[in-house]
Amino acid sequence: MAKQVEKPEWTRIAEAFEASGQTQREFAQQRGVRLSTLQSWVYRARRAAPSRAEAVRLLPVQVATTPAATESLLEVVAASGARVRFALGTDVAYVARLVAALGR
Repeated sequence: MAKQVEKPEWTRIAEAFEASGQTQREFAQQRGVRLSTLQSWVYRARRAAPSRAEAVRLLPVQVATTPAATESLLEVVAASGARVRFALGTDVAYVARLVAALGR
């Protein structure tokens, strides 16, 4: 008959498994313990351990619809403060040359 292992010993075994870097199967075979018993004690130890993750804070939100845009525009604000608006799809090279010229 196998020797009965007590709770404090299983707690130490579960901690040793966590530090081992082995799979549960490898660890159980090496130590000569039943895999299912090891799994049970590892599960218990993990559940009892304090959570290392930050607590999740839920904030109230309101879902609102955004008004449909009548026009799709791209706005560029130069360092001088000049604003130039373009329709989406305007040639990017053209916009870059224009902004560069406004910056002079």
